[in-house]
Amino acid sequence: MRKIVEKSMLGRAWFVSGDDSTPFVDADDLLHRILAGRGIADADIPKFLNPSVKEYMPDPFVLHDMQVAVKIISDAVLNGEKIAIYGDYDVDGITSTAIFVKYLRAIGTDVIWHLPTREGEGYGLNSDAVHCLYNDGARVLITVDCGISGNSEIDLAKSLGMRTVVTDHHSPDGIIPNADAVVNPKRADDDSGLTYLAGVGVAFLTLVALNRELKNSGRADLIEKIQSINLLNFLDCVALGTICDTMALVGLNRAFVATGLKVLGLRQNLGLRVLMDVARVERVSVYTAGFVIGPRLNAAGRLDSATPALDLLLTDNPMIAYDLANKLDAMNQERISIQNAIMLQATDIAEKCCRDGRCSLFVCGDNWHGGVMGIIAGRLKDKYNLPACVATRTDGMINGSGRSIPGVNLGAIIHDALSRGLVTEGGGHAAAAGFSLTADREGEFCEFLEKSVLDQLNGALPASDIVADAEMDASGANMNLVKKLEQMEPFGQSNPEPMLVLRGAVLDHAVLMGRGGMHLRGNFRTSAGTRLDFVGFNLVGSPVGNFLLDDANINTKMTLLGRLKENTYNGRASAQFILEDIAL
Repeated sequence: MRKIVEKSMLGRAWFVSGDDSTPFVDADDLLHRILAGRGIADADIPKFLNPSVKEYMPDPFVLHDMQVAVKIISDAVLNGEKIAIYGDYDVDGITSTAIFVKYLRAIGTDVIWHLPTREGEGYGLNSDAVHCLYNDGARVLITVDCGISGNSEIDLAKSLGMRTVVTDHHSPDGIIPNADAVVNPKRADDDSGLTYLAGVGVAFLTLVALNRELKNSGRADLIEKIQSINLLNFLDCVALGTICDTMALVGLNRAFVATGLKVLGLRQNLGLRVLMDVARVERVSVYTAGFVIGPRLNAAGRLDSATPALDLLLTDNPMIAYDLANKLDAMNQERISIQNAIMLQATDIAEKCCRDGRCSLFVCGDNWHGGVMGIIAGRLKDKYNLPACVATRTDGMINGSGRSIPGVNLGAIIHDALSRGLVTEGGGHAAAAGFSLTADREGEFCEFLEKSVLDQLNGALPASDIVADAEMDASGANMNLVKKLEQMEPFGQSNPEPMLVLRGAVLDHAVLMGRGGMHLRGNFRTSAGTRLDFVGFNLVGSPVGNFLLDDANINTKMTLLGRLKENTYNGRASAQFILEDIAL
């Protein structure tokens, strides 16, 4: 790794991956250098650039307890028993529930489901809901994207006579629930190596295994139904759940998302097709999945019940689909209004934490809407480059969500707090977690969080330095390079869009963009005489924004940091630079 800028206009040092300082020859050469800088060997490049489910797909029975789980479910199917699916209120839980319900319905199984409410029931299993599912006739309970912490609820279900299968991806609290089968790649005795899967990924592998088992059942009527099912068509839901749960896009996840986005683009699921129409989604990508479709599916669970989102994924009725899609779109707008109001207060508290020199953010307010805590935590994490926990204080209890930065495993911190009795409930993974505690222990939790983060960071503040993937002359930033870099898609966790340093750009003009007045657009000239358009989000008021908007700096030569993307306007595609920082 080489340092190429000592101090940028935003006060950061820039580094570039690798040690090769020779200029790149062409777009292929640059792509190769970026992949090498990310640790991808030459022999693995073809597989990385063309991820296929067939090539990455393991035998699903490598997951611990999968054989037992599939036997329980297949016996219930063959014996005509009612099965209950218990999910979660976020996109991962909704999509996990959807694919299980769709599959079981397709093969003629009597299936019911339950999604908890965020405010009323909270995350995970709920005893009252277990009783209701049993009273409705369910004799097999399958959890998806939850259950690993539901020890008492699993014991209740078993005492009622229900067979229980847990499928989850959250870290165990230490004691595995006494279910008949627990399929979770994060359990200590699982050696599948699939710990990066989302809950929907674990659910999908369970369906693959179940499908294989039922094909060998000898039941001609069932086999005929199975033959009409293409499990790959469920990958639109798998991709959505994986992206929205911010899971690493590596290995099987990469294949799931790459194929799933193609399936999503075919718009075969009526509900998703209508939702994309309402949200005006034209080109399907990780961005549109995570920041356009996902928030609308999430909005229902954030404000009330996630049931409308699940109903949308399951319906075959166009009128119902349009009604639900418009309802979710309206709920998302309401969520944005609530979120923006709380964000202003949360930022003030976060600023004080930063002035105090803390390595973590704990932001708590009275009677804030619990449904937007995770979103605000993510925004604060991005803004301050610190792990952030945001919570609401109501009736003597504090409930919150956290989002973390690379190098800090927030899920492990929350699990540690749970084991010490500091929080009453909690769970999650490295990048995200949720928690509950009594209000009288707020200060204690805040200090525990700070100490735990400091320990993981070895006592130092998180570095604000930037590591770029490559540096090049600005004249090479064109559509040819855009298309070459697009071969690295899907972009996301563990595979971000390439960060580029462009040398020799000359400012031509810059103006304000958008109604809010926080963004910039304009263009630079390059040494080849070409023009490179740029946009800069949230730069107004920063040193970079002030510099670019000053007419005195037109024709100034500078070095740029950012990402190169395709921009389409009036049917014309062109390269556009997403500017993040500059150096003179």
